[in-house]
Amino acid sequence: MTLIDRLAGDKPVVTAWSGVPDALTVEILAAQPFDAVTLDMQHGGHHEDSVLRGIVPIKRAGKPAIVRIPVGRFDMASRALDFGADAVIAPMVNSAEDARRFAAAMKYPPVGERSWGPTFAMPRYGQGTQQQWLEESNKRTVSFAMIETRSALDALDDILAVPGIDAVFLGPSDFSIAWSRGKTVNSTLEDMMETVASVAARARAAGKFTGIYVIDPAIAGRFVKMGYRLLATGSEGQLIARGAAAQLGAISESIGKA
Repeated sequence: MTLIDRLAGDKPVVTAWSGVPDALTVEILAAQPFDAVTLDMQHGGHHEDSVLRGIVPIKRAGKPAIVRIPVGRFDMASRALDFGADAVIAPMVNSAEDARRFAAAMKYPPVGERSWGPTFAMPRYGQGTQQQWLEESNKRTVSFAMIETRSALDALDDILAVPGIDAVFLGPSDFSIAWSRGKTVNSTLEDMMETVASVAARARAAGKFTGIYVIDPAIAGRFVKMGYRLLATGSEGQLIARGAAAQLGAISESIGKA
């Protein structure tokens, strides 16, 4: 099942978040029971070569591969798709013009201006002709425009109206900084939650998919209730720390009983 099929099913899709630029680490992450894996080039360590190689174990695990590109690197959106990514998240899309540039890199004509060259992607997806690839790619790939600033919030309806923008992805940490005018970083800032919910509602009313980063797992259900469906969480560092704490806690408990 493709990522867009899962999102269209209106059920939560939980993606792991990889920042370690190593295909072996991505392979281990992809083997865990997440629905998808995201390779982060913005704040994570992933780069073009690690994305090219990291997509392979994700696809072998039968999961969608998502790439978050660096700010303004819309050319990398096309490259990520040519490497086999199912979706691209573009940070700091603050205007309709940003959205148009992003969509142009994500979609083949007549929707966008994506250049032809799926040298790696087609074999990684399996059998199919070039004509089938051309006809199906625009419908299969998902473009997530990140909403993180007051400018993006003001331009939200215009961003949603851009052909080729399939979804929005809210970055709650950056959004909290913008919302508080630089006074705090708090992904669960209660004062902004009504607006966070309105972003999902407006996107869904426009027929677009929605995603958000979940730092605190306890609030995931609240985001789903708001209408968010792609839930990003679980970086390598977080998973290792929590796993180590659980393992050491269990050992200490056993020693204590002995």
